[in-house]
Amino acid sequence: MADKILIPLYGNDVAPRFDLATEIFITRLEDGKESDKIIVLPQASAEKLCHMIVTEGIDTVICNGIEEEYYQYLIWKKVNVLDSIIGSWKSAISALRKNQLSSNDVIF
Repeated sequence: MADKILIPLYGNDVAPRFDLATEIFITRLEDGKESDKIIVLPQASAEKLCHMIVTEGIDTVICNGIEEEYYQYLIWKKVNVLDSIIGSWKSAISALRKNQLSSNDVIF
């Protein structure tokens, strides 16, 4: 079974605001193998980001500072949203893989 994870980025960190991210990291874990890609968006847009999450079949979103409207929409679309995550995106992925990541975590 594959698991697709998306993280809005700000440099090497989880973006402080979901709606202002212009760069995202997507990883797919399948049978112990992973494929990663970073996508630069033409402009920041929470609506377009939500659309991408749904059309790409993302299973989990790791983010910080997501508005309630977008959070509820993604939950309704059956996306696991881990919000209020502060720290580097690499540390967040590592913690998620070890089942040690939950909303409101500060990761170093």
